[in-house]
Amino acid sequence: MNKNGSGKASHPNDVYFLSELLGVKVMLHSKKVGRLADILIVEEEKLPYVTHFLVKRPFGYPSLLIPWDRVKSVTTKEVVIEVEKVEEFVGEPPVNAVLLKDHILDKKVLDIEDRDVDVVYDVKMVLRNGWLYVTDVDFSRYGLLKRMGLKGVANFIYNLADRIDDDTVSWAYVQPLPTNISGFKGDVKLRVLKDHLDDLNPVDLADVLEEMEHEQRVEIFSGMETERASDTLEEIDPSVQRALVSSLGKEKVAELIDEMTPGQAADVLSVLPWDDAKEILELIDKEDAAKIESILEKGEENIINYASSNFIKVYPSVSVLDAQEEYPHIAKGKEAIMYLYVVEKDDKLLGVVDIKDLLKEADQSLLGEIMEDIIVSLKPETTLREAAALFDRYDFRALPVVDTNGRIVGVVPYRDVMKLTHHFTE
Repeated sequence: MNKNGSGKASHPNDVYFLSELLGVKVMLHSKKVGRLADILIVEEEKLPYVTHFLVKRPFGYPSLLIPWDRVKSVTTKEVVIEVEKVEEFVGEPPVNAVLLKDHILDKKVLDIEDRDVDVVYDVKMVLRNGWLYVTDVDFSRYGLLKRMGLKGVANFIYNLADRIDDDTVSWAYVQPLPTNISGFKGDVKLRVLKDHLDDLNPVDLADVLEEMEHEQRVEIFSGMETERASDTLEEIDPSVQRALVSSLGKEKVAELIDEMTPGQAADVLSVLPWDDAKEILELIDKEDAAKIESILEKGEENIINYASSNFIKVYPSVSVLDAQEEYPHIAKGKEAIMYLYVVEKDDKLLGVVDIKDLLKEADQSLLGEIMEDIIVSLKPETTLREAAALFDRYDFRALPVVDTNGRIVGVVPYRDVMKLTHHFTE
């Protein structure tokens, strides 16, 4: 795309933060076509500028790559695009594209002497002359609180703008990203690991290991002292755990899980075939092995046994304003309050409204108009282990349980599944 200007009007201080734009709805002719998933940039000048918005659509529909010059307006509530047919913009980012969320957000950054490891909690952008430029990366705790959805708390704590600016760095001081962006993450993480292995906590170290090649990961992990390796193994993504545990050997794995609680050990062993897990259990203390085995067996229980009936049901004809006003009353005493489940009179589930989206929508809109009608749900016979896998995959805070007739019979909060997965017998 040629950088030759845009028709969007702007003011000198139009400032945006990536964390506040990700996930906002993307509108075309007053209808939602999807949500903003990422932002593509190019580094041809001192400051990178935005070239495309990546839009994720509901399940089953391919993503859209919308050029910046087709973006009509941007706010923290919605992005409005102007195209004739969305099908003309179906596509995924090219392999050499730089994406702010995937390649910059939450990544570790070293200073010039490799002394410190910081995490990018947010990215600041400024609209100038119709173009959206990346100006700063935010390492501040203010940025972290915003990412956690606690912007009000952040504003209260960090009342003075000078304190926020202390932990932001101009993009001009960020080294140019390589052309082969897929190699960028691995190379940076590898330098952190070699020079600062002892300085990283297990969560950060797990992130580093996940970005490495398998052979590198096994070599580094094998040389770590047992307690540190055990703490790190707990934090690694299950898909990486499986390959890593399989390559370490059963005796080494037995040493590592011997440092864990039964719940933590069961979580690690649950990624392995049952025969392999049982061989490892035979190498540790019999009492601990019995507790771990009990937890693993619990994972096969049906999720309906853990579903809550204390959730919020609403009708599609309810307006956003009415739902907002009634929310404090209808949410009282409920266990699952982060979603409103839109149902017919026979409790047939029609859609879901996230409470965060409810606060952004126009007062006169109806819940039936703003709900997500393509729903990820559990069946009553879904196992606890299967439910945990769905939570990991989709990152929802709760999932509904729906019977064969499409009726919602309960809701399972994320925290309850994780608690059950880890702490059955502790």
